Amino acid sequence: MNDSHSGMNEPAGSIGLTITGTLVFTVFTAVLGSFQFGYDIGVINAPQQIIITHYRHVLDVPLADRKALSSDAMATTEEMPRTPNLMNSTPTPLPEEEPEEELVEESGLITMLWSLSVSSFAIGGMIASFFGGWLGDQLGRIKAMLIANILSLAGALLMGFSKMGPSHILIISGRAVSGLYCGLISGLVPMYIGEIAPTTLRGAIGALHQLAIVTGILISQIVGLDFILGNRELWHILLGLSAVPAVLQSLLLFFCPESPRYLFIKLDEENKAKKSLKRLRGGVDVTKDIAEMRKERSEASSEQKVSIIQLFTNSSYRQPILVSLMLHMAQQFSGINGIFYYSTSIFQTAGLSQPVYATIGVGAINTVFTALSVFLVEKAGRRSLFLIGMSGMFVCAIFMSVGLVLLDKFAWMSYVSMVAIFLFVSFFEIGPGPIPWFMVAEFFSQGPRPAALAMAAFSNWTCNFIVALCFPYIAELCGPFVFFLFAGVLLAFTLFTYFKVPETKGKSFEEIAAEFQKRGGSARPRKAATEMKFLGAAETA
Repeated sequence: MNDSHSGMNEPAGSIGLTITGTLVFTVFTAVLGSFQFGYDIGVINAPQQIIITHYRHVLDVPLADRKALSSDAMATTEEMPRTPNLMNSTPTPLPEEEPEEELVEESGLITMLWSLSVSSFAIGGMIASFFGGWLGDQLGRIKAMLIANILSLAGALLMGFSKMGPSHILIISGRAVSGLYCGLISGLVPMYIGEIAPTTLRGAIGALHQLAIVTGILISQIVGLDFILGNRELWHILLGLSAVPAVLQSLLLFFCPESPRYLFIKLDEENKAKKSLKRLRGGVDVTKDIAEMRKERSEASSEQKVSIIQLFTNSSYRQPILVSLMLHMAQQFSGINGIFYYSTSIFQTAGLSQPVYATIGVGAINTVFTALSVFLVEKAGRRSLFLIGMSGMFVCAIFMSVGLVLLDKFAWMSYVSMVAIFLFVSFFEIGPGPIPWFMVAEFFSQGPRPAALAMAAFSNWTCNFIVALCFPYIAELCGPFVFFLFAGVLLAFTLFTYFKVPETKGKSFEEIAAEFQKRGGSARPRKAATEMKFLGAAETA
């Protein structure tokens, strides 16, 4: 992947932009980290009952009341939470010889261990999300991703060998370590691919982070099928399989150029930055890029670093940071987790003998529409896509609720709910799925951006954890009416987006600041106009 591979650097691009082989290779290598993120999110769901049974075996907990236990143990999952079937909540009688209190205690222990097996991932992510940007600045983007892969490998090995030791301890600690890795990656990957992408492709390439995540979730669902790896013999290999993309990414990263912006703006290495740019852009003249970076560097040196506290206390940043946090809350609280939770039971009611395949179909649609958003984001704009996505999800949530409530009276209502599921997922991946991750970076200039990205990532992980923890209880309380609740939340976030979120496509920071001021915030100092060319979708067609 060095400069001698001239064939790699031939422009394959067209209208004013250059896509080179090196750029494609580098972005592919970077988003292997996002793929691992998605795989780790989805992998725990398929072998749930097998792992619970294994925990009971390891801890010598009697298998009595397995049905009641398996209902209780469906505590939390990041992307696809499951809870007891509300339509059939008849408890299984306890065997007479087993003291009731003791059995409940043991069942509670297994439930707690399963909850920890799932939620320790989100806890790891919450902690590490603060350090992704810092690690990238200290070591460089490439070395930071290499170091992060040590955590990924450690987590995969702990889970891969969990069948041979105290499985509950190994899985919980392995999930926590994998969460630490994913927390770092959720900051590092969008930062790196944003910095190496050509100006006119920045939004599209930014959306590839989310595309790789949903692809990872889909692959974990497929390999988790019981005739592949989701069975009693091979479940530990399923959990440890994320070591494969970690090893592959570690090898490929040695051939990837360092971020030219990091080399120039952070290290003042102009020659190295030029060399890196030439590898990424092919035969295109990079003088303009260097001139922009030089100007950005002088602006960055005059702009002080901003702490997380200052983001909230300084009136210049308060409005943008609150909007950033709301975008991430909208993504997590939209009800997408609930859709995955209900999908299997609805497909079952519709008469499908293998509802698991329909659920994988939902995962496939998830992936297809994320890929579509990659092409749409530069054409339609960020705000408009987010609004279209949220409005569509609101309508689907209403149909979903009506379908579930009337399911007993009209059998055909299950098909209404099925269509609503597929459309809900499609609308999610057009807007609320990918957009919050890179829109936040477009709100802030060099000084406050690292703190803002760390805060946004922390917000996303925290909301993820809250949903994972609380959704099963809310679903049990509300039953099929739960989607009316989500419809209300979606309506609130849609109205907030309409009135408070500015469009960032093709705008400088000055223009975005003015938009915030117009919508009720205060504008930041009028500087760093050129940096939007680096970040955004600069030239409008």
